[in-house]
Amino acid sequence: MLNPSPILQTAFGFWNSKVLLTAVEFGLFTTLAGKQLTGAELASALQLHPRAVPDFFDALVAMKFLDRDGNGPQSRYFNTPEGDLFLVESSPRYIGGIMKMLNARLFKFWHDLPEALRTGKPQNEIKHNQRGMFEELYSDLPRLEQFMGAMTGLSRMNFEAFADKFDFSPYRTLCDIGGATGLLSTEVAKRHPYLHCTSFDLPEVEPIAQKHIAAVNLQDRVNTAHGDFFKDPLPKADVITMGMILHDWNLEKKKHLIRAAYDALPPGGAFVAIEALIDDARRENVQGLLMSLNMLIEFGDAFDYSGADFREWCTEAGFTRFEVIPLAGPSSAAVAYK
Repeated sequence: MLNPSPILQTAFGFWNSKVLLTAVEFGLFTTLAGKQLTGAELASALQLHPRAVPDFFDALVAMKFLDRDGNGPQSRYFNTPEGDLFLVESSPRYIGGIMKMLNARLFKFWHDLPEALRTGKPQNEIKHNQRGMFEELYSDLPRLEQFMGAMTGLSRMNFEAFADKFDFSPYRTLCDIGGATGLLSTEVAKRHPYLHCTSFDLPEVEPIAQKHIAAVNLQDRVNTAHGDFFKDPLPKADVITMGMILHDWNLEKKKHLIRAAYDALPPGGAFVAIEALIDDARRENVQGLLMSLNMLIEFGDAFDYSGADFREWCTEAGFTRFEVIPLAGPSSAAVAYK
């Protein structure tokens, strides 16, 4: 018998999303770190109206994001192991930063997906005669660092998996393009002491990267460089990486960056793009396809791509060998060898 449940589950999915995003915005999981609180105690700590109890907290229990000891008003709520690891702000694995950005920006912009599909135009701040996301961020250093911190939580698992899975043994230098806080460079350097890494980004970003590199005591093997990757040659290195960079741009700019990477590599060098890579048949990686729609909402002509697309563009630039390495969740590393 045909069942409408999957259709309805997706249709109502924004309810689940907004409850989780709101819990992160309120710092609920951080408040519960190392504690067990009754609904009344938790509501008081978060300054919530009594009507929020018990529905808000029990919805999170039913969704498996919180746990609860007992039933009724005297029962106590506490974090799941996943909540402690990923949603408590002091955790090195915290991913709540990106959730705060989803809640503050993208939730409302996705309301205008129909207009984006009909017009092909961005639906973010630009639509309301404000500066675009990058222009706004780079004009405000504290906000820029906050954004990069949010992206760090999202990127860490992929960069760790890449550092573990990619064969670095033939290489001695790496340059991460659009390196932000230097996370990819430091994760690779931690695991491969024979490598020297460079994190390359705009001048405004360099002090942020230097601070993060110093925090893990890797200044001797991870340095920074600055420039504009659309105007300046990329630093020479045996491996050139771009983590969630190519998908921000249209096809012409994607090809420009691929050619720039090719020019910066020696024969045998490797160019690596880390993305939520869409499967070649475009049937399976839901996150990759939704991320591509998000690029439409953010930038209009930007889009995500498949491994086959990457191979086609890189072949045109002169690369001769290719592979795709699965990383964490829906993400992969697309690799082209010169």
